[in-house]
Amino acid sequence: MSTSAGREPNLELRDFLRSRRARTSPHEAGLGPDTGPRRVPGLRREEVARLAGISVDYYVRLERGRSVNASAQVLDAIARALRLDAAEHAHLFDLACPRPGSARRRAVPPQRVRPGLLRLLDSLSDIPAMIMGHRLDVLAANPLAKALYTDFDALPHRDRNLARFIFLDPAARDLLADWETAARGTVSVLRLYAGHHPHDPRLTELIGELSVHDEDFRQWWADHDVLQYTHGTKHYRHPVVGELALDYETLPLPDDPDRALYLYTAEPDTPSAHALRLLGSWAATDSTAERTPHTTPNPAPDTGATARPGHPDDAADTPRSSTGHDR
Repeated sequence: MSTSAGREPNLELRDFLRSRRARTSPHEAGLGPDTGPRRVPGLRREEVARLAGISVDYYVRLERGRSVNASAQVLDAIARALRLDAAEHAHLFDLACPRPGSARRRAVPPQRVRPGLLRLLDSLSDIPAMIMGHRLDVLAANPLAKALYTDFDALPHRDRNLARFIFLDPAARDLLADWETAARGTVSVLRLYAGHHPHDPRLTELIGELSVHDEDFRQWWADHDVLQYTHGTKHYRHPVVGELALDYETLPLPDDPDRALYLYTAEPDTPSAHALRLLGSWAATDSTAERTPHTTPNPAPDTGATARPGHPDDAADTPRSSTGHDR
């Protein structure tokens, strides 16, 4: 194991390990109550090293971001010592073992939505469905998803993003019954994505914008929590149909795990199922359903279908219905 002499410290790895160590109590780590007085909560560095079976010196260098080429066995042992969940475990590997070429700033390839996926979305007329890509960009949504959230297709390209909607659109705080939980989860998903793509310029722009405009985002981003959306329940207070409790399932696309199909369903024979049917009827019959009651304040001017400087993964819209788009 060698140090990274001459290299810049890995600040993301440093901050992540410090945050995980601080939140792990000696009792949770199985050290028992007799561990002596502590100046700060959480484990000491020497305790993490002992639990992981590595030298204190090496763990200190690793936590300072000064060590490279940590073996999978060492990282697994540290993950066990810090009681990391599956998403945190994967994030640790992303930070400690960057992908080849990730140190160079490279544009993320354009995100394409295949015609077959668009037809699939159109066929799901009874449930909200969306395809989300890098940075939680909303790449496509069926009419019921737009009626539930907002008509992302009507927004400029850069605003078609779930994180921007949740933090910058006041309507989101009314729509999401537990806004804080949803917003914290959104930050944690972006953190996980940042481990996969640490030099995505669009992510840097997004994080900077949200940090400037929302104090909660700044605080939660500094927590270094990570989360992988798989399934769960979201609660809504919709301005048209009232309260809904919808279960969501996330299905990653096989050709790009950073893109996924999100499906929202209601338990049968419940008030939420009835409200979802009403929302579907409203979306199908009301002439304003494509716009939805939600608005985005002060949207950035749309520059049209061509890619813009500083936004290398914007792709031109192809002539088609408003169900989705390519980015």
